[in-house]
Amino acid sequence: MVGGLRIAVIGAGSIGTRHAGNLRTLGVDVLHIPWRDFRPEALNAGLDGVVIATATPIRRALIALCAERGLPFYAEKPLTWSPDEARAIAAAAAPVAERSMVGFMMRYHPALRDLAARDPSDIYGFSMEIGHDVRQWRANWRFADSYASQAEGGGVLLDLSHELDMACALFPGLAVTRCDALGHDGFPGVDMASFVQAAAPGGPVGRIAMDYLSPVSMRRTLLRGLDHHVEVDFLTPALTVVTPGAAETTTYTFERNDMFLGAMRDFLALVAGTQTSGNPLMPRFDRMSDSTAFIAAAWAARRFVGTVDFDLV
Repeated sequence: MVGGLRIAVIGAGSIGTRHAGNLRTLGVDVLHIPWRDFRPEALNAGLDGVVIATATPIRRALIALCAERGLPFYAEKPLTWSPDEARAIAAAAAPVAERSMVGFMMRYHPALRDLAARDPSDIYGFSMEIGHDVRQWRANWRFADSYASQAEGGGVLLDLSHELDMACALFPGLAVTRCDALGHDGFPGVDMASFVQAAAPGGPVGRIAMDYLSPVSMRRTLLRGLDHHVEVDFLTPALTVVTPGAAETTTYTFERNDMFLGAMRDFLALVAGTQTSGNPLMPRFDRMSDSTAFIAAAWAARRFVGTVDFDLV
């Protein structure tokens, strides 16, 4: 075990199961509790920390329980879609905020870390896009039966909010200027595709697009600079710097689970009070208020401009 640590994982869906498995791989004693079986007294069982992998609407109650007991937590993303709730969560989490994390594991993607290390001063525009056919995500899984189909807490903007967080990590001070969304007649208030316009003070300006519809999975970012462009395919993954007459590509060898493991190692270091990885993008809870506020502002700004005829039965 990692220093004899005992961590509770609340939530037995796919992400909770992944976290529990990764913690065991890292040598941690894991107490894995399905949400339907959770009782507050479970957090008194000699624990060192808690992973919250439940549906978004119940984050604050669990975070408050952790903070009351002095237990650092790793809460899955997003924390909320409500600015008021974001402030309430921040207040509840304050006693353990510096030892806790939000589950934006894309901050451990090597291409994003390389992007963040570059000089952004000449970047005037950016675009980010992610698209997946939601029906192809997991075997024996139906959209209509999932959290994603709920008008509050569901929808693609919240579900695929990593790109919104990545934009905040790259461009501090980013603010939402507009969000156009496409809905579905069978799921009122649930966005199937959202297109967020945003700008940072003095630039850059950009667009973040997320959808449940793409027949071919994609996850790409483009930064437009005065003397170069940077193109990233996060699925390949590869980063290409394009200048007039030349292009230089860096490829990366890693597994998707490496990001989850990297984030969990840093969380365990926070729990134990030991040295973290030094990742400057580490999503420590007390540093994530701007990202949380940006996501909530984007959700609140959604303007449904149409619907898609997409079979979700």
